[in-house]
Amino acid sequence: MTVLAPKTNREVVQRYVDALVARDLDASAEVCAPDMVTEYPQSGERFRGLANIRAVAENYPGGLPKDLSGKVIGSEDKWVVGPSFNVLRIEGTGDIYTIIGSATYPDGKTWQVMSLVELRAGKIARTTELFGAPFDAPEWRSKWAERSK
Repeated sequence: MTVLAPKTNREVVQRYVDALVARDLDASAEVCAPDMVTEYPQSGERFRGLANIRAVAENYPGGLPKDLSGKVIGSEDKWVVGPSFNVLRIEGTGDIYTIIGSATYPDGKTWQVMSLVELRAGKIARTTELFGAPFDAPEWRSKWAERSK
């Protein structure tokens, strides 16, 4: 099967997300710039160059999970993929996109994930990744809140 090259930045971001969900590092590399930079502000880490970013994924403790079949539901800009990685929303225009979702890690914990994606010349050039651990809602604000789960 021949896969056509993405024509728009939105298609590039979609291909990038599809590759992340599938844990397909080769497909991800096709839409990323060789000098791509990924930042993790919470840990203060910066990974410069696609080779280093790929090495992090290839050396993930215990390996990246492979059995990730799931059902895709939704419209072009709002969809969900399960079970391990859920993309709740992709938004953006031009060279800047935001991906919001959640990731379930091998220890069974689900964290919220936000990725700011920047493109240059039709390739992913920079991502800034933020990870949020779940926490219990405090009782003091319960009278103003609705429970979403």
